Amino acid sequence: MSRIGQKPIPVPAGVTVSVGEGNLVTVKGPKGQLSVQVSPRLTVSVEDGQVLVSRPDNDRLNRSQHGLARTLIANCVQGVSAGHTKTLDIIGVGYRAAVEGNALVLNMGYSHPVRIDPVPGITFEVRTEDRNRLQRIVVSGIDKALVGQVAADIRKVRKPEPYKGKGIRYTGEVVRQKAGKRAAKK
Repeated sequence: MSRIGQKPIPVPAGVTVSVGEGNLVTVKGPKGQLSVQVSPRLTVSVEDGQVLVSRPDNDRLNRSQHGLARTLIANCVQGVSAGHTKTLDIIGVGYRAAVEGNALVLNMGYSHPVRIDPVPGITFEVRTEDRNRLQRIVVSGIDKALVGQVAADIRKVRKPEPYKGKGIRYTGEVVRQKAGKRAAKK
């Protein structure tokens, strides 16, 4: 049995979960509303403040969908109650970010600033840490997949390079650095 799929999803106060026709699960909360389509082979039930996902048998397709469906519903519940965030660090001399209106403007060493307009449901925030003048970009929203995709698109503007580690990286990401030319000669 799927260990993840068997776990019940607790529904916090202020959040309502409803299962519609064709296993369309709709989650409403203080931050908004999300819907996720679950495989019609699975059974989704809401009882006693918990959401339970069960499968009819141990067929390979049902087993593969069981844990996925539970995780997608849990992400929706967390998104409408607390939200999701991804944090990126800007490392490099002269690299800067700023929020103008709702858009994120990046100065990453190109001849022009890169402007990233927000997708509906996504907000940007730029924080400057006092130590080392490190800038952090915080991408937040209620849809976990959308937050991750927008963060990946921002990182794509200037990926961390392997020699000095300059660029945009996720907070906590370890960039393996290569030895330069000097280390290769002997």
